[in-house]
Amino acid sequence: MPEKIISSRTAFSGHFRVRQDTIRTGARISTRDIVEYPSAVAMIAVDNSGRIILERQYRHAAGRELLEIPAGGIDPGETPEAAACREMQEETGYRPRRVEKLTSFYSAPGYSTELLHLYLVKDLVEDRLTAEDSGEITLVPVSKEEALKLIAEGQIIDGKSIAGLLFYFNLR
Repeated sequence: MPEKIISSRTAFSGHFRVRQDTIRTGARISTRDIVEYPSAVAMIAVDNSGRIILERQYRHAAGRELLEIPAGGIDPGETPEAAACREMQEETGYRPRRVEKLTSFYSAPGYSTELLHLYLVKDLVEDRLTAEDSGEITLVPVSKEEALKLIAEGQIIDGKSIAGLLFYFNLR
């Protein structure tokens, strides 16, 4: 049975917004906290040797370094495809000459509106853009077999990276 919104208010507004909805499901009334977060892009980056480019970077919320696929936000007025190209240049120093949309998926639909657009980027040429907030990123090129082993061993534990890599490997 669908939920009907009775009321909605902004509980927090900053880098993202938290909306608190009061909903009715049948006779039951409850509250849902929704993180309103803009859509983003994630990329399966295949270098000219056929390796997958991963990034190792510290993630404050996780309290540790994570191994991830490249990803980032979509600027206002920017298409997801253009964002994928820009983010690749900012984070990896490579500009893709081939970009293919693979799929889109919600990162955490139980509480967030963030929709991730997954792209395959190939035919990479060195061409770095600088970004103010890229942080310290180390590139880690791996083979398909190595990526699958990293997932199986729990060394890749980022949801978008696991979903993106497995989607790519299983459906390509």
